[in-house]
Amino acid sequence: MREANIKFIILSILTGTFLVPVNSTMISVALPTIAQDLNQPFTNVSWVVTIYLIVMAVAQPISGKLGDQFGNKKAMMTGFTLFLLSSVAAAFSSGLIPLILFRSLQALGGALATPNATALIRTTLPKDKLSQVFGTFGLAMGLGAAIGPLLGSTLIDSFGWKAIFWVNVPFLLFSMTLSWLVIPTPEVERESKKIDVWGSLYLTILLTLFTLFLTQSQFINVWTVLIGLSALLLFIFQECRHPAPIIQFGMFRNEKFTTSNLYIFLNNFVMYSAILFVPILLERYHYSLNMIGLLLFGFSLSMSLSSWWGGRLAQTIGKEKVITRSFALTIAATALYFGFHEGVSAVYIALTLLLGGFASGLGVASMQTLNMEAVPKEKAGTASGIYSTFRYMGGMLASALVSLLAGEAFLYILLGTAALLGLFLGLRRHMSLFHVRSESKFL
Repeated sequence: MREANIKFIILSILTGTFLVPVNSTMISVALPTIAQDLNQPFTNVSWVVTIYLIVMAVAQPISGKLGDQFGNKKAMMTGFTLFLLSSVAAAFSSGLIPLILFRSLQALGGALATPNATALIRTTLPKDKLSQVFGTFGLAMGLGAAIGPLLGSTLIDSFGWKAIFWVNVPFLLFSMTLSWLVIPTPEVERESKKIDVWGSLYLTILLTLFTLFLTQSQFINVWTVLIGLSALLLFIFQECRHPAPIIQFGMFRNEKFTTSNLYIFLNNFVMYSAILFVPILLERYHYSLNMIGLLLFGFSLSMSLSSWWGGRLAQTIGKEKVITRSFALTIAATALYFGFHEGVSAVYIALTLLLGGFASGLGVASMQTLNMEAVPKEKAGTASGIYSTFRYMGGMLASALVSLLAGEAFLYILLGTAALLGLFLGLRRHMSLFHVRSESKFL
């Protein structure tokens, strides 16, 4: 494939998927303005954020499977179209209920687009380019999350809160047009088009309850726990008997696939914990909001740039080595968190966050490449959807624990333990690959 075509394909995919993290973080600065404009309490308006998180977590494994069945390009384009229409509808919303509804449809569009965009990278680009491209993908997604609050505050000050939805329109139109023109429809054997409706329903119930348990503790009671356990048992039974299950449990027999999902779960748990607990602590230490925002932007920028560099480094020293270095640096960063206290210098905090962001981003491209390489092309969407779910679960677990343990030394111990487990998995896999290569030399 010509280098120019590869660049246009990457541009078409990134222009649209970049908006998913932008809209995830941009909305946070708009909540007070929305609450005032719609005359609603802040607790009600916060559902605009919660519903986005729930739908993204629930829909991605299902949408990845649908992409494998009906075509990843078709699924991604459908996601972009839904994201576009729901953004316009949200901009016209005059009440909280319609806004929450269209926000959930926006998340559904993002959930359709993201795993299938990843699958298209796997199926359309040369294998030797994957680490580099996923590094660029991580850079774009990280920058999207980082600039979201800054872009949101600028748009709200200039045009009002509805501008945060209108800004999506030109990017999506550009991405959809370019994707239609330059992305080929991969000629791969598609799976059975028999849709696992019951499996989708059980998984939706299960992941919705899991998300609510971690983000809205008032939903935890005997009945919801029983419903969740029943949904889990029914889902397992359904997936074992359906000819085209949403999640094929046999995929987890592949060590590379299973390990890549554990990597991103542990990495996102540590990364999101830092993003969540740092502003809480710095506010207690009487830092200004501008300084807190600047320090967190440094964390996100460092993470994005290291993701880009890590994708290129993997082509030189190998993916497993990059991942082990990532977790080793994360252990060092979590150790430095113990130095956070009242009166700690801004320089110490800034250096710690730069190291933490660099460590979190360094191995992401390699983790995603391992996940894609572990499965055949026709299962790339399913694999990407599962990978995204593990990523969101790590973030949700971070949200739940930070709300309980922010500022406690035990939280840092948990973060260090997660990073140590990631390092152990990386070293274990690296040693097993070393033994395989050594034995092959003597055969």
